[in-house]
Parts: sequence; structure tokens; C-alpha cells
Amino acid sequence: MNRPLTRLLAVALTVAAVTVATPGVAIARPPLRYHLALGDSLPYGFTTAGALAGLPPSAFTGFTDLVSRVAGLKTVNYSCPGETTGTFITGPCGWRAAGFRLHDDYPGSQLAAAEAFLAHHQPTLITVTLWGNDIRLFLQSCPDIQCVLERAPAEIAALAGRLQQALTRLRQAAPGARIVLVGAFTAQLTDLAAADRLIAALNAAMATVGAAVGARFADPSPVFNPPGDVAVRRRVLCRLTLICTENDSHPSAAGHRALAAVVLVNGGRR
Repeated sequence: MNRPLTRLLAVALTVAAVTVATPGVAIARPPLRYHLALGDSLPYGFTTAGALAGLPPSAFTGFTDLVSRVAGLKTVNYSCPGETTGTFITGPCGWRAAGFRLHDDYPGSQLAAAEAFLAHHQPTLITVTLWGNDIRLFLQSCPDIQCVLERAPAEIAALAGRLQQALTRLRQAAPGARIVLVGAFTAQLTDLAAADRLIAALNAAMATVGAAVGARFADPSPVFNPPGDVAVRRRVLCRLTLICTENDSHPSAAGHRALAAVVLVNGGRR
């Protein structure tokens, strides 16, 4: 693990272990018992190689499990590989519909399952990771980078609108919950300037809609896509994702540790 990431994880562990209070002031904080993980393949811990090998859900682990372990919470993981902001709201989970298993099963939409869980389990930590498949589908619809840059503002605004709808319903279902919205990064090894613009705009939009419902925003892009030398950036991506070894943009084990650290520092633990 590189030194900046080691320092970040050390800070996360310190935040997880220490309760900070104003001297002379007693702060009553309800205990957190559950970490409700929502979203797509990232919180699922998905890898293409694991899926092709037919591995069971228990074999897919990642930042969700690390956050729960450090924070001392029981994980309820409703994440669905392939989920978009739209299918999150309307359902069904395409991964489940195709015959594959989830970590924690449910019928219908992921959002409805989350609302049903929150009706009986509060307070809780909720992490939401929803952007990757919206971006993937958008990029697949464009023939070139000019199309991407021209259409990106409207696509990001539409994504943010759906995300705000989902977050609003989660907040209504759990007024006292701590919600952490996990931001975007890119595994793109070319057209870095354009990728940076797209990710920066997307993260800004997500941070805004998260703030509207009192959600914390955990931005992994400075860790995965640090500014500076292109060769260094590529080495970082090769270490934190599987893009160089398996042509898979999902995080490596080191990448999941990095995501967990970012979540913990940005509200994953009181």
C-alpha cells in the first residue's frame, strides 16, 4: 500500500476508534448496529473473473465489508451488479432476474427493499454507490469524445435527478440515519483530461444532491485519479483497479481498501 493511502487508512481507523466531544458537553449518540449497503457492483465486491468462475456471493467482498468491520456494524448488502439510478428506483435487479444470487435477497426494486428494511431497523449507516452503470450506458451510446462532452451536462443532470429522488426517499424512511454517498472515479487510461472533466462534473452534481438530504459525500477521485504525471496516474490505476491485469475496471483489493478509507473518513463512523 502506498504511503498516502496508508496515512488515509490510519486516519480512518483513528476516526473509527475515537469519539470526539466538546469538553464539558455530553453528546448522546444512538448506537449504530447495521450498515445498509446499496448500489451496484462496487459495494457487491464484483469482479468479472469471479462472476465467470460462478463464485457464490460470499466470495465477493470489498469496501462494504471493510467499512462494517472497522465500524463494528452488521452488514446488510442489497447491492445489485448492473444497477443504474433508474433500476434502483423501479427494479427489478437485473442480476437477480438473470438467475444470479445477491448477498441479501429481495424481490422488486432495491429502493423498496431498503425502505422495508429501514422501517424496522434504525438508526443505521447507509452507503449508496450508484453511478457506474449510468456512465457506462451513456458512453456506449456515444460514437466519439465530442459526443460525450456535448451530451454530458444533460446526462449528469438526469442522473442527479434520479439520485435525488432515491436519496429523498431513503431520508424519509430513515430521518436519523447517517447516509454516505460514494462518488465516482475513472479507470480510463486514455483521454485523461476529458475523463477528469466528466468525473469532476458528476461528483459535483452528486455532492449537491447529497447535501440536499443531509448525506455525506465520499469522493474517491483524488485517490484513484490523482493530479499530476500521467505515468504516475496510470500506475495508481493499475494498482487500485483490475484494469491492467484483467481488463476489469472494478477495484482491486487495494482499491477496496482505498474506498473503505475514503468512506470512513467522510462519515462512515461517528
